[in-house]
Amino acid sequence: MGSLDLALVYETGVDVKARSQWAYVRMRFFRHRLAVASLVVLLVIGLVGLFAPQVAPYGYDDIRLEDATRSPTLEGWHLFGTDQLGRDYLSRVVFGIRTSLWVAVFVALVSTALGTTVGALAGYYGGRVDNLLMRFTDLILTLPGLAVLLTASVFFGSGDPLKIGVILALLFWTAVARIVRGLFLSLREKEFVEAAKAAGASDLRIIVRHMLPNCVGPIIVNTTLVVAAAILVEAALSFLGFGIQPPNAALGKLISEGQSEGFELWWLVTFPGLVIVVIALCINFVGDGLRDAFDPTQRRVRA
Repeated sequence: MGSLDLALVYETGVDVKARSQWAYVRMRFFRHRLAVASLVVLLVIGLVGLFAPQVAPYGYDDIRLEDATRSPTLEGWHLFGTDQLGRDYLSRVVFGIRTSLWVAVFVALVSTALGTTVGALAGYYGGRVDNLLMRFTDLILTLPGLAVLLTASVFFGSGDPLKIGVILALLFWTAVARIVRGLFLSLREKEFVEAAKAAGASDLRIIVRHMLPNCVGPIIVNTTLVVAAAILVEAALSFLGFGIQPPNAALGKLISEGQSEGFELWWLVTFPGLVIVVIALCINFVGDGLRDAFDPTQRRVRA
């Protein structure tokens, strides 16, 4: 307990507990009920995808012609129906969740690391380094995203989740780079940075130990939004035939395979599409909750 807390206890007789910034962030986030509920749903979906072989009632490519084109039913646990070859669509969606979430998380982590590095270097050093890195960032931003993704998929090959993840990550880092660069431009003029320089700290230590921790909030929020965007873009690529291909499972590919049947086998499009929508909405709600939690202007927290 600090001297200020002791003074408050002496004057008011009330025991005052000091709260760290992370304690405020945690309490503000858990007050956001929609974000907490979305996080719970997202964790459940993630666990289902992670343990897909144990959760799915059937294998991804188990063909049962006697069960072909069944509508959703409790019989045989075909809750999402079956396709033209009798493959259980609940199982295929569960395996698709695992692949799509893996790609989305990979894209978010790689693009965040790349964008943070570029933005930190540009904002800290400024001058020619800032001008060079930001002009390159602007160049990436001006490229037509979908056209670049389709072209890259053709040249580097599609079908492999890792290749798709790398291609997406190389296009998704620009937003976090500009955010981090702006934060570093303001932080490098602060007194604690000047004190670290005067103490002889290296540039790497100042960036990693002193400046980067002050940017964690916006970086985390942007990372959650990248996850949602990556899922949607990956699904679009797979739907167009330039993303993840069989034998790998993907929600977008399931929609592409089912759309040819139109309304006759409506469940082949509806259930994979609903899962994509639910995942994207939950991630966006969690991002909104994190944004509010890291907002330094919101200091009032109920005990």
